[in-house]
Amino acid sequence: MTLTHSPDCIDGGHTECFALTSNTSEEKQNRTTRVDPEVLLMAGQLLKVSSLATAVFASSGFYLYNRQLNLNDLTVIRFGRAAATTAVISFDYLTAFKHVEYGTEEYWALRSKVHLRSAERLRDLCCANRGTFIKVGQHLGALDYLLPQEYTSTLKVLHSRAPQSSMEEVKQVIREELSKELSELFVSFEEKPQGAASLAQVHKAVLHDGRTVAIKVQHPKVQKQMSRDIAVMEVLLRAVHWLFPDFAFMWLVEEAKKNIPLELDFLNEGHNAERLANMLAHLPFLKIPIIHWDLSTKRILTMEFAEGGQVNDTDYMKKHSINVNEISENLGKMYSEMIFVHGFVHCDPHPGNVLVRKCLQSKKTEIILLDHGLYQVLESDFRLNYCRLWQALIKGDMSGVERYSLRLGAGDLYPLFACVLTARSWTAINVGISSVPVTHSEDVEIRTNAALYLPQISELLNRVPRQMLLLLKTNDLMRGIETTLQTRASSSSFINMSRCCIRAMARHKRSKAQSRRRHLQITLAESLNLWRLTMYELLLWVKGSMLGDWLTVLLAFLH
Repeated sequence: MTLTHSPDCIDGGHTECFALTSNTSEEKQNRTTRVDPEVLLMAGQLLKVSSLATAVFASSGFYLYNRQLNLNDLTVIRFGRAAATTAVISFDYLTAFKHVEYGTEEYWALRSKVHLRSAERLRDLCCANRGTFIKVGQHLGALDYLLPQEYTSTLKVLHSRAPQSSMEEVKQVIREELSKELSELFVSFEEKPQGAASLAQVHKAVLHDGRTVAIKVQHPKVQKQMSRDIAVMEVLLRAVHWLFPDFAFMWLVEEAKKNIPLELDFLNEGHNAERLANMLAHLPFLKIPIIHWDLSTKRILTMEFAEGGQVNDTDYMKKHSINVNEISENLGKMYSEMIFVHGFVHCDPHPGNVLVRKCLQSKKTEIILLDHGLYQVLESDFRLNYCRLWQALIKGDMSGVERYSLRLGAGDLYPLFACVLTARSWTAINVGISSVPVTHSEDVEIRTNAALYLPQISELLNRVPRQMLLLLKTNDLMRGIETTLQTRASSSSFINMSRCCIRAMARHKRSKAQSRRRHLQITLAESLNLWRLTMYELLLWVKGSMLGDWLTVLLAFLH
C-alpha cells in the first residue's frame, strides 16, 4: 500500500486529503466488499483472545465470594474486566456491519455509532479500574487528531471523572510519609479536595506560620496497582499486535512503563517545577508555585497555593478582563522556549493544569503552570531537526519538510506525519501553514482522516522516536486550548515559534564555531533575522489596527 494525495475523497467535496493507493488489483477489488474486512478480522480474532480471560474473570467470582477483600484491588478482577470489555467491543464490531454495504452513507453513520458505543465502554472500564487505566485513557483522550473523534470526545471526560480517596486514606498517607498527624502540621486542612486526578488529589491547608499551601496526596493503592495494570495492558496489546500488525499500539504501553513511575515520584515533580521556574525566569507572566521541601516526599508534594481560573474558562476571563489573545500568545512563547530552545517540555498542559489570573499587585495577567510530573527531555539532534522541520512547515518549504521528516523517522509516511504534527491539510502544508487560516472544513477533513487511516497512523507512531509521542500529545492539548480561545493558528504563535527556532539554531551554531569571527557572523545573522521578524510583526500590527485603516485611506487619497 502507498500513501498518495487525492483531491476528492471526502463526501464528494473538493478538499484535498490523503488516500491509500492499492498496488494490486486484488486490493482494489477488496474495497467494494460489503463488510470492512479489517474490522471483521480484528474483531473475530480478538474475540477468541478475550474468551479465556473472560472465563477466568467469571470463575474467580465464586472463590472470592464472602472473603473480606476489595475485589477491585485484585489483578484477576481488573484483568477480567478489561478482557470482558474487549470481548464486548469486538463482538459489536463483528456483528454490527453484517447487513450494511461497506462505503455507503449508512455504513459510515453506523460505524460512528459503533465507535461511540465502544468509546463509552472503554471509558466505563477506565472509571471502574481507576488509577493507571484512567491515566492512559486521559492520554488517549488528548490525541484529537490521531484517533477517531468519538473516542477522544468520550475519553476527555476522564479528566473530571477521576476517583477521590477518603479523608481517612489521606490522613493515613500523610501519617506514613511525614510521621505526624494533620493537627501537628497544619492549622486547618480542607477535607474536600480542590481537585482529584488519576494518581493523586490536592487539598488546601494553612501552615502554623500562616502560609496557605496546596498538598498533593497520592492515592494509597495506585503505586501497588500501577505495575500490574501496565502488565495487563501489555498482555492484551501484545496479543492484538501479534494478531494484527497494522494495529500496533505498543507505543502506548512503552510510554506508560516509562512515564507513570516518574509521575508517581513527587520529589521528581518538585525538581521539574524548580528547573522550569529557573529556566523561564525571564518570562514575567509565568508563575510556578514554590515547593515546600520539608513537607514533601515521594507520595506527598506541598507547594504554594495559587488561585486562578482554568485557561479554557472564557467566562472567568471576561469577568476578570483577561485578554485571551495575550494568554494564547504567552502560552505559545512559553512552549516554544521549552521545546525549541531548552528541550525540556511540560507534557500535560490540559486546562486543569494551566490557570490564569490578574495579579492583584501589578494588575498584569499571569499564567500558573501546575502538575510537573510529566516532562520530556529532548536530545539535541532531535530538537534541532524538529526545529528545522517547523521552520520548513511555516514557510511551505516542501523539500525541507520531506528532509527533516525523514530524519525524524517518518520515512515514506512523511506527508501523513506533517499533517499529524500540524493538524493541517496537505494543501495548507504545501502553501505554508502560516499563510492559510484554519477552516472548519479543514478541521473536519483532518478528523475524518484520523479515523480512516488509523493503521497508518499507528505505524507512524511506532516509527518515530519515543520523544515525539509526548510532543504530539502536548501539541494536541495546546491546540485544544487555542481552539477554545479561538486563537488557533494565529500569526503571533508562528512568529514566536520562528523567533525561538532562530535562537535555537544560532545557539547550536555558536557552540560549533571555531573562531571569534565565525561566532560574530552567527550572532549578527541571528540579530538580523530576529529584527526582520520584529518588523514583520510590527507590519501585521499596523495592518490590523486603526492606524492601518488610516494609512490605507491616506494612500488611496494621495494616489
